[in-house]
Amino acid sequence: MTPLRMIVIGLLSLSCSQAFLLAPTSRHQSRHHCAQTMRKVQQQQQEEQGTSIQVNPLVSSVKVSKTVEIFSLVKQMQAEGEEVTSLCVGEPDFLPSRAILDAAAQALQDGETRYTAVTGTADLRNAIANDLKRRKSLAYNPNTEIVVGNGAKQCVFQGIMAIAGRGDQVLIPTPYWPSYPEMVALVGAEPVFVETKAQDGFLLTPQALDASLKANPKIKLLILCNPSNPTGGVHNEERLVELAQVLQKYPQVAVLADEIYERLAYNGEPPAFASMPNMFGRTLTVNGFSKAYAMTGMRLGYLAAPAKLAKAVTTIQSQLTSCAGSVSQAAGIAALTQVSDEELFANVEVMKEKRDYVLGELESMNGVSVAVPPQGAFYVLPDVSGYFGGDDTELCLELLKQKKLALVPGSSFGAPGTVRISYATSMEELQVAMNKLAAFLQEQSVQS
Repeated sequence: MTPLRMIVIGLLSLSCSQAFLLAPTSRHQSRHHCAQTMRKVQQQQQEEQGTSIQVNPLVSSVKVSKTVEIFSLVKQMQAEGEEVTSLCVGEPDFLPSRAILDAAAQALQDGETRYTAVTGTADLRNAIANDLKRRKSLAYNPNTEIVVGNGAKQCVFQGIMAIAGRGDQVLIPTPYWPSYPEMVALVGAEPVFVETKAQDGFLLTPQALDASLKANPKIKLLILCNPSNPTGGVHNEERLVELAQVLQKYPQVAVLADEIYERLAYNGEPPAFASMPNMFGRTLTVNGFSKAYAMTGMRLGYLAAPAKLAKAVTTIQSQLTSCAGSVSQAAGIAALTQVSDEELFANVEVMKEKRDYVLGELESMNGVSVAVPPQGAFYVLPDVSGYFGGDDTELCLELLKQKKLALVPGSSFGAPGTVRISYATSMEELQVAMNKLAAFLQEQSVQS
């Protein structure tokens, strides 16, 4: 028994002894409560002494997603009655298209609630293949080269697991989505980071890619998020061609192209990396329905890759979750076949207006700068290193505590001294958030 536990039990015993000094009714209630507490403490002690279970060290080394952690805290605060303004999660504030909602409702009415094939329904895989052919000029066999999963996040993880393992390295440009390095760690591989610079638009340059691959011969996979979370940077066709030319020198390196934001680009949709010269055979393309179609809670994504790679991903998924939800898949078919390009373009224009509003507000705040305006997705990554000695985590915690405004520290994205702001919310909420942030930073300026 530890000294601390001995003290706790001693204090409980003393409290129970003092219960005898109370009036009869109070004495009975107090003794009952003390006895219950003592039994719980003794039970916990017996359980701890009788077990030697240890958590897998691999799991212990993985960090909890800071975005999820803060979002959970926000939800807890809201459940307790506090009014919190949150710009921490990348989730569109609008509902899915009526066609999507109707398709989901109809699927339920028709009893489409059973398991599907692990890779998804044939109708959805055909719709995905047709969409990739129409918009990206990519020809995938829907029977052997497309895997539907429970969200793009699952597809990313399975893609990493299909390529990399113990002793391998995975190249990740910074700033990055926080889940990338943790997923790499979960499969036993080692993340290697290549810095992107503000003067380059936070885009991966062919020179930096070549230098990283040359210096790290164990790299088996490059993760390329385009448009980028968290910077909003977009690699255009010219840059993608340059990166592809470098990769041709390293035939052992596969590419996981995370293109979940590709329909949310402000100057035209970027091409798929798999469509670059000689890249189809080594690229795993990940996309989904959460961002462009606002289907976040339906958890639906997909991976498209050559048959050998798709089969490996299918094997992994068959032992993890099996198929994606059948109702969500019905909704996904409607998204790809009934929602018009014009409707999606209109959503992009709304996001662009919100981006411009946030950029204008940030520009007016002392000590805040945005090196590169985002060209896609719905995030902005302002530099706030002039506050709290550059400790962005402390800034976010104090901001949440004092102003009930939730942002995500940039250090969790590999960008210390910044914060990530998601503007995928209502304009009213953005106005409240910007006012809170401006007031908070002004107060910090006065105090210093």
